[in-house]
Formats: sequence, structure tokens, C-alpha cells
Amino acid sequence: MSIKATGIIGSVVVLIALVITFIKSLIAFVGFITFAIQIIIVLAFVAVIGAVGFMVYRAWSDKKNNAV
Repeated sequence: MSIKATGIIGSVVVLIALVITFIKSLIAFVGFITFAIQIIIVLAFVAVIGAVGFMVYRAWSDKKNNAV
């Protein structure tokens, strides 16, 4: 009787531990994905600002060359 009860209790404890481990890894994965998306957004803004700066410089340079 006690071996059967221990087996059932042990199985429940193992299942709970597996669920907790799965949830921890899922939270870590979501955190990683969130961080990766933030990096992509920052890089996109840097690229847009760089492109705008390049276009402004090019227009300024063309205007300067045409004036002479």
C-alpha cells in the first residue's frame, strides 16, 4: 500500500516539476524573442536615420556643386 501511494505521489511531483521547468523555459524563450525584436527595431531606426542623413548630405552636395 505504501509503495503504491509513494509511486502516485512521486509521479505527481515529477509532473509538477516538468510543468514548472517547461514554463520557465517558455518564459526565457519569450524574453529572448522580445530582446531580438527590440534589437531589430533599433537597427531599423538607425538604418532609417542613416538613410535620411545620406539623402540630406547628397542633396546638399548636389546643390553646392550646381551653384558653382
